[in-house]
Amino acid sequence: MQMERKEFNFRGRRLVYRTKGSGPLVVLLHGFGEEGSVWRAQSDLFHNHQLLIPDLPGSGDSEAIDDMSMESLADAVKELVDSIQLGERITLIGHSMGGYIALAFAEKYPDSLSAFGLFHSTAFPDSDEKRETRRKGIRFIQEHGAFEFLKTATPNLFAPKTKVENGGLIDEQLATVRNFSAENLVSYYEAMMKRPDRTEVLRNSQVPVLFVLGKYDAAVPIEDGWKLCHLPQLSYIHHLENSGHMGMLEEVNETNQLLTQFVTQK
Repeated sequence: MQMERKEFNFRGRRLVYRTKGSGPLVVLLHGFGEEGSVWRAQSDLFHNHQLLIPDLPGSGDSEAIDDMSMESLADAVKELVDSIQLGERITLIGHSMGGYIALAFAEKYPDSLSAFGLFHSTAFPDSDEKRETRRKGIRFIQEHGAFEFLKTATPNLFAPKTKVENGGLIDEQLATVRNFSAENLVSYYEAMMKRPDRTEVLRNSQVPVLFVLGKYDAAVPIEDGWKLCHLPQLSYIHHLENSGHMGMLEEVNETNQLLTQFVTQK
């Protein structure tokens, strides 16, 4: 069964999502410079659950919203899931920036979660060095445009082995992100720079937390994950040996197995 494309009105803006199946809700959030299709290799998982994959506001076919903070994006996710399964607890897994949104969601709506996960993501705020890197990125985006930036940045998200042996995977991913606006990418970067330290969200979590770490992740160093994974009362930790920042594409079988185990056995 193919995923069904649907639309949801969030504060007067169109939010597009894809869904399939029935049962407890599993939500997969994409990261910066991506859209929901980044989870395309996971679309057939969770046969006893309903899978929901949105294009976050400002990405893919979803319209940007006035407030693009991690907190407001978490509000968008909350209203979307409530429109589908009001009052039910969900499993929420976010990749990279999607993980920042998942943490904001966990902080604001802890009673709405049965579990959540950080897939190549972190609860630490940006370091001064990271903020400066983002500022340079903003200047590049403003000067050269969104796609030129993504064309430069996206290959660096993959492991060296992937770039050598499976460069077509990078081209395939780039083909999905040609329609980003410079304004939306800049809004994301500014919001990520402002996000707070959310390690306390992990420490206070009453539900299981998934950590997926990439050995060659240059965007979220694996050391961050090792520093965080002991904080929750119950953690599930997976180390992808051949991945950079894009494990859902680089190690599909391993990713699908660990996500299935987390969702069904937690």
